[in-house]
Amino acid sequence: MKISRIAQVGAVAAVAALALAGCAANETAGGTTTDETTAASDLSGEIAGGGASSQEVAVQAWTAGFQTANPDVTITYDPSGSGAGRESFQAGAFPFAGSDRAFKIEEIEAGPFDACVEGTDIIELPTYISPIAIIFNVEGVDALNLDAATTAGLFAGTITNWNDPAIAALNPDATLPDLAVTPVHRADDSGTTENFTDYLYQAAGDVWTSEPDGVWPLSSGEAAQGTSGVVSAVSGGNGTIGYADASRAAEEGLSTAAIQVGDEFVEYSPEAAAAIVDASPLEDGRSEGDLAIELQRTSEEAGVYPIVLVSYMIACQEYADAAVAPIVKGYLQYVASAEGQDAAAAAAGNAPISDTLREQVNAAIDLIVVE
Repeated sequence: MKISRIAQVGAVAAVAALALAGCAANETAGGTTTDETTAASDLSGEIAGGGASSQEVAVQAWTAGFQTANPDVTITYDPSGSGAGRESFQAGAFPFAGSDRAFKIEEIEAGPFDACVEGTDIIELPTYISPIAIIFNVEGVDALNLDAATTAGLFAGTITNWNDPAIAALNPDATLPDLAVTPVHRADDSGTTENFTDYLYQAAGDVWTSEPDGVWPLSSGEAAQGTSGVVSAVSGGNGTIGYADASRAAEEGLSTAAIQVGDEFVEYSPEAAAAIVDASPLEDGRSEGDLAIELQRTSEEAGVYPIVLVSYMIACQEYADAAVAPIVKGYLQYVASAEGQDAAAAAAGNAPISDTLREQVNAAIDLIVVE
């Protein structure tokens, strides 16, 4: 039986309370305080992480804020994609990784995680929430309404022309051209792809029959490397349609589609993305600090945007190299803080996590062993 995240807060908060006993309630390992003042930091060293390109701008904001409070720390991040980030973390090349999906339970069980002490758990923190925008470039069309089945048809290749009756029925006021549809997808193993195909599979399974995967399952369409590649391919074509983190769509000024939820068409927004996350439960079968969320893509609640990615920060509960633990822990505390979340939202346009989710994330971070 699934347990809602809200119902789990009591148990998780109890862990946090025990972990914080005897410590100043307003103090973090990174030398920052909850009133957002900066205290003297004793952290020093350099760590490198990498992974999801979707949260690159947010990571830049988090890194700038954390390094300002901790001037003797250097953090670098390679936005090489979620799959590459997870692989590098597993191989011990990175002490933390960003990923647009959590590790699957079978992947965790198979292991190993070379950066972690053998036999200890990993933690996975949903600290970046953002809508995935359906971006398009069709001459003469600035706005577009799509439902799940039509979206699936466009990307599956069963809808091949922009004046198709299915599109026209949803957009009676649009002048749709007699123009071939060119769907653009990620060429790399991508958490954005996995989230997008999860939406198609959940909401339009009769049209989209491929199970969710970070690797695009079809040979049709145009492949592009990374978020930047998809954005470039869509913006540089005519008749193109793709999917990308909404912050990048906004940066480039691309047209985006409104998605049918119930009886309304919903534009993406940080608020609509955050709403579906708070309405979704944690996955069953996870360890205490593994906060993988099972997104409910078929929700018909008013104002919910269903095509959303939750990007995770992934770390060890106990590190083989104990020297990196306090830096990773302090950095993640800043990432989850209200200050850090607001800084990322201002830079990247993502949705700050709710106070309820922050409580769970902080309890998971408290599990990181610092000697």
